[in-house]
Amino acid sequence: QVHLVESGGGLVQTGGSLRLSCTASGRSFSRYTMGWFRQVPGKEREFLAALTWSGDSTYAEDSVKGRFTISRDNAKNTVYLQMNSLKLEDTAVYYCAATWRVVLSTLADADKYDDWGQGTQVTVSS
Repeated sequence: QVHLVESGGGLVQTGGSLRLSCTASGRSFSRYTMGWFRQVPGKEREFLAALTWSGDSTYAEDSVKGRFTISRDNAKNTVYLQMNSLKLEDTAVYYCAATWRVVLSTLADADKYDDWGQGTQVTVSS
């Protein structure tokens, strides 16, 4: 089990950028696959990106690919989500999550993740 804490959310104008961080406590962070999701009220949690311990990554094709980048620093037990060209529809609570799974085709499923952070709010304004 790993404890996750997100940070870096806030208010940004359309077209702007934010970098979210998710810091993990507990051993073996470097062996986890880390994912980012977001959620708006009344909707299901939406997959954004995932990064395995070996460096393989996968992104949500339509909504964020080309604008968002996931990365990790195992020495700091931290995974990042760099978000560029932000749009109004990117407004949501953003969550990081951890799983032992590594098969990329499974990583968009929130049910495949074992541990979750508390979330950080991102608000994009015009």
